[in-house]
Amino acid sequence: MSRLSLDFCGLKLHSPIVLLSGCVGFGEEYTRIEGFSNADVGAIVLKGTTFAPRLGNPAHRVWETPQGMLNAIGLQNPGVEYVVTKILPTLNFRETRFIANVCGSTIEEYADVARRFDDSPIDAMEINISCPNVKEGGVAFGNYPDMSARVVAACRKVTKKPLITKLSPNQTDIRANARACIDAGTDAFAAINTLMGMAVDVETRQPIIGNVQGGLSGPAIRPIALLKVYQVYQECRERGIPIIGQGGIETANDALEFVLAGATAIGIGTALFYDPLAPKKVNAGVEEYLRKHKFASITDLIGGIDPAKALNQAASG
Repeated sequence: MSRLSLDFCGLKLHSPIVLLSGCVGFGEEYTRIEGFSNADVGAIVLKGTTFAPRLGNPAHRVWETPQGMLNAIGLQNPGVEYVVTKILPTLNFRETRFIANVCGSTIEEYADVARRFDDSPIDAMEINISCPNVKEGGVAFGNYPDMSARVVAACRKVTKKPLITKLSPNQTDIRANARACIDAGTDAFAAINTLMGMAVDVETRQPIIGNVQGGLSGPAIRPIALLKVYQVYQECRERGIPIIGQGGIETANDALEFVLAGATAIGIGTALFYDPLAPKKVNAGVEEYLRKHKFASITDLIGGIDPAKALNQAASG
């Protein structure tokens, strides 16, 4: 799999595939599936973790939609101390890389969680800036560049481990947010987080999701995610900031689109719910593409879209 290996923030990944937070529990769920191994992927992002345990939102918390899925789990988790002391010791860090997902309701909580993970074997941390800020009326940190940057800066002060900021598409200018986070000290990005959506039961005339709204993921959001990765890459390429491209990726062709748009690694999430062996298929398909087109490494494709040519095409169209 040498064509698929790459460097991500100083971490050697033997595959570009990253399993996304909330889709594989705390790294052990899919190991029970015949034919799947954590060694098939480059990294696994653990479930979102807060400082204290959380029970999460009322049901329904997951709902299937056309070409997608709504979820509003509410960050149910056992708290960072339990994750560090009870869960991390059970993971095989020789198989793959493990990335913590850092969540908080205040900037101080983000810093506290990051500080605790810093004193652990975790390989890197993903900062989930889409959490609501309780001190600002519940608005998401990730929707405003200044608040996003403050969260990143707070985490940067307490750890030297790689920080991956998970960008929200639910904002006005994702490029401005990326710039602010880079200046605040992020090492990488995950783009994108879910879009917000809802579903209604017409018989009861009530929202189906217990929290009214939830995050929309799956193939329905893939074109949006692809554009956001391309936009963020314009801010990252000169500074060497890598991106985990994610949002509805199911196949090797999907993965290649994201790499050409600027992604270094490929996040797979919702596809796992109906095809747990998708990572093996994507690995094989990308490997075959590289062999067929005589590329020595997947890294040769990163940002392969010519921005000047793309802009000329847009202008002429």
